[in-house]
Amino acid sequence: MASPALAPLVWTPSWPAAWAVLAFLTAQRLLELVYAQRNTKALLARGAVEHGRGHYPAMVAIHATFLAALWLGTAPDAPMAWPLLIAFALLQAARLWVLATLGPYWTTRIISAPDFPRISGGPYRLVRHPNYWVVTLEILTIPLIFGHVWIAVVWTGLNAAILFVRIRTENAALQMRSLQKPVA
Repeated sequence: MASPALAPLVWTPSWPAAWAVLAFLTAQRLLELVYAQRNTKALLARGAVEHGRGHYPAMVAIHATFLAALWLGTAPDAPMAWPLLIAFALLQAARLWVLATLGPYWTTRIISAPDFPRISGGPYRLVRHPNYWVVTLEILTIPLIFGHVWIAVVWTGLNAAILFVRIRTENAALQMRSLQKPVA
């Protein structure tokens, strides 16, 4: 972010704000994993099955190395593009909307059963797979907050590759429920 033309869009904190953003992001992801694990256990106990178990470790590795690259490449007091911080905050609101809409059906795995409802309310009225849209935009936006173009490019590509596999797998699992009436 050395360009003078971008100076008005850059916040240079005098405290470790960059690491505060990364700590928030990391804590959020860890809490989501706990929530997802709880939901996964409950859904499996209801007779659901997991789909796409084989690609799950690759997805976890992509997200873990993304966080590691951010932590390793970002100084505690790194300058930040404040418009992208605002975009990140808006993405967090979208993330919470997805979580609230799916409720007990939200997991980081693809867990399904023929009797589970098809959710069509909330952000699902607007787009298919809204959580993947949020994650994709986060993986693009968060590194750019700190000026890490290379992280944005590399992990956006990796995320696109895993989503190509994941969305196909998830659509196949959802197809088993396609004859059900959607639940708002």
